[in-house]
Parts: sequence; structure tokens; C-alpha cells
Amino acid sequence: MNNAPKLIANLEHSKGGHKQGRPPASGFNIIVGDQMDKAIKSVYETVKARDPDQPEFHQAVEEVLDSLGPVISENPEYIDVVQGMVEPERVIQFRVPWYDDEGNLQVNRGIRVQFNSAIGPYKGGLRFHPSVNQSIMKFLGFEQIFKNSLTGLPMGGGKGGSDFNPKGKSDSEVKRFCQSFMSELWRHIGADLDVPAGDIGVGGREIGYLFGMYRKMANEFTAGVLTGKGLSYGGSLVRPEATGYGLVYFAREMLATKGKSFDGATVAISGSGNVAQFACEKVLDLGGKPVTMSDSSGYIYDASGIDREKLAWLQDLKNNRRGRIKEYAENFDGVEYTASKPEPNHNELWSTKVDVALPCATQNEINGAEAQMLVESGVTAVAEGANMPCTPEAVEVFLENGILFAPGKASNAGGVATSGLEMSQNSLRMSWTREEVDQKLEGIMVNIHKNAFETAEKYGMPGNYVAGANIAGFLKIAESTMAQGIL
Repeated sequence: MNNAPKLIANLEHSKGGHKQGRPPASGFNIIVGDQMDKAIKSVYETVKARDPDQPEFHQAVEEVLDSLGPVISENPEYIDVVQGMVEPERVIQFRVPWYDDEGNLQVNRGIRVQFNSAIGPYKGGLRFHPSVNQSIMKFLGFEQIFKNSLTGLPMGGGKGGSDFNPKGKSDSEVKRFCQSFMSELWRHIGADLDVPAGDIGVGGREIGYLFGMYRKMANEFTAGVLTGKGLSYGGSLVRPEATGYGLVYFAREMLATKGKSFDGATVAISGSGNVAQFACEKVLDLGGKPVTMSDSSGYIYDASGIDREKLAWLQDLKNNRRGRIKEYAENFDGVEYTASKPEPNHNELWSTKVDVALPCATQNEINGAEAQMLVESGVTAVAEGANMPCTPEAVEVFLENGILFAPGKASNAGGVATSGLEMSQNSLRMSWTREEVDQKLEGIMVNIHKNAFETAEKYGMPGNYVAGANIAGFLKIAESTMAQGIL
């Protein structure tokens, strides 16, 4: 049973009925802080009790709640917002039947988590991957609430996907699956309701098939119902590049607070998908030297640096030929390839001596031991390109050792920010130039950094971007939620 309201009532009584303002005595501060800690802990325990088998979701909630104590102490009424925020407004689960090329019926599960719409329509990607379940979708949707809030654009938080695996499937099979998936999802989305986009396993091809089926089912051309579209039917320039570019823009701002830059810096990047590829490109633009990339099979270390020619070759490998990262090492001299090992759970990529690390692969890819490897290698800054790629233990290691650390909800917000810009263009029925979109993206990332940095300082945690991003994102949502009557 959640006893947070009772705790808040007791707190209000101890304050003499005053909900606003700081208490006058230091002893009172301690009591209030203790009561707030109990109230927040009560919310977290309720989350765990309600959904005991959702560890990824628990992790995401705990990371946010750990930051909110100072805000709740100043504004006790916000505990009601917290209680509501940890429960999705709606979870939609549905069957996705489709026929493979041999004529056999396959049945997958589709999920859409519509988490929070306090500041705008639900917004978040679709993921097609065997790991998709409610826990992962809720973790991603919860993170999306704060990420979207930080962009300053009117977008709520959501996420969805399916346990369908597009790898090894023919184009026809992918098309049939996407059409079946959208034949159910279409009734739950809309330009002013819920706007999905791509994520792992969902690129331009999949978005095209999904949009085509939506148009057929809805009997209308509503470009703003999906983002990540092709340029010929309402997509935005810079959208494929946005998450990677935005990540590096944020990291640049973070480095600048210590008088450092990417110029001459050695950079470790994990992953080899869209985010990793364009992060690599932007690092090169800023004078840095990327030396690693990876996929599920292993990683490459190129001591001479992944230059533009090598990057173009790798992009063709991954995007067109759909090959493995090992082929990069086979094609270029002086490149080391290390295969993935299931045990021990240590990725030696993170032992590479670098100045900046950009994990862009998947959640929880850097644990505490791997974080320590990075610290010992002399890393200055770590910025998350993937969603929650660092475990809580890893984050603790970075913060304890004074490493600049950017959580994904801030540093990888460039993708959804540009999706928001795509929605704006669709609403205006016009397209902006590449330079215009990139300029707007850079401005958004600079503002996200400024907001997170200044908020952390305001609440007595200078340099703590985790707390700064969580609090800054939460405050906008809390104010909007309270104004609307906590519905």
C-alpha cells in the first residue's frame, strides 16, 4: 500500500499548513528531508510491487526518483505528480499475425506504451527486436517523458514495438509484418494523439511500409502521424543524423565547461548503427579521432582513426550489405578485431585509452567494472548515445571519479528533437533546408545542456548532469500536470 499521501499530510502539518517555501530551521530541514525520502521510496516500492518482473523499468524509475528529493522538499504537492507519472496512461498490447515466404503463419506480439501526455501528444520510437517486452518498453517510454520535456518541444512520452526480428527476413516478410502491425496500431495513433518513429530494427524501410498501411487504413494522408519518413513523403533532412549529431553537440558543450574540446581528442564509440555512424561523422567534423566501433559479434580498434573514407565504407557495409564489423578489420590494415565473449561480462572495448567515450549500442552495455576500465584508461567524458547504456553502478563510478557524464535522456535527445522538427514541418506543410534543421538541432542541444547544467548547480549538485536532466525535465511536466488537475 502506498503511504506517500499520509507522509505528505504529516509533512504539511509540521509546516503549519504552508506548502510553499523553505522551512526556517535546520532541524526542520532534516525532518522534511527524511519524510520526503520515505514518500519517494514508497512510490518506488509500489512500482516494484505492482510489476515485480520488470527490472529495466525499475532501474529507470529509481534513477529518476533518486534525483527528485530536493524538488519534492520544496514542492511537497509534486509527490502526487510522481505517483501518477510512474504509471503509464495506457498500455496497448496486440497480436501481430503474418505469413512468411514459405506460407507459414507467424504470430508476434505488438506493444505501445502511451506513458504521459501532459505537455503534448505521446512521442517515441518503435523497436522491432526479440528482446521487446513490457519492461523494456515501459523503461524506454518513461525515459522518453523526460527526454522530450528537455527538448522544449510540445511532446509527451511513449514507446512501442514488437518481438519481431527483422534480421534474416526477406523484404517481403518485413513488409507483410509491418502491414499487419499497423493494421492494429493505426487506431491508437494520430498526429495529435501519438506519433511513433523508428528505433532498433525500424529504419526508413520499415517506416515507409508502416506509413503506407496507416494511410490505407485511415483513408487520409496525415504526414505528422509518423516521423523518420522518407523525404519524398514528408520526412525531414538531418533526421537520420540527428541522434548522433546531437550527442556530439551535447558532449562538446560538456567538455567546454572544463576548457576542453573534441579537437585532437581520441574517441571510443560502441555500436555501428545510425547513432554510432553519425556520431563518428560529427566527431570528425570537430577534429576528433574515433578509434572503435562494434556490433553484437565484437569490436574493432583502429589506432590510426576511422577517417571519412573508412566511415563511408563501414556505412555501406552496415546499411546496404548488412555485414558484420569483422569485415572492417579484414578490409583495412592495422585494425584489431576482438570477438564478443559471453563470459566474463567485460567488453575490452572500454579498456581502450581514449579521451571521450560514446556508448551507442544498447541498454546496460557498460557495467561498474567496465566503467572502472574507462576511468583507468584516462577518459574525460562519457555521453550516452543509446538509451541507458550505463548501469547504475557504472554511473556511480563515473560520478565518484569526477568524470563528465551525460545521461541519454539529455545527450541523445537530438533524434526526438528532430522528429519534433519534422512534425512542425508537416504541420506547416513545408520543408526546411539541411542547414536550417541542423542549426535548430544544435540550438536545442545547447539549450538542453544549459538547462541540465544550471539546474544541477541550482539544486546543489554542480556537474551532476543526471540530477540536472532529471529535475529539469520533471519540473516542466510537474507544472503542466498540476495546471491540468492531475488527470
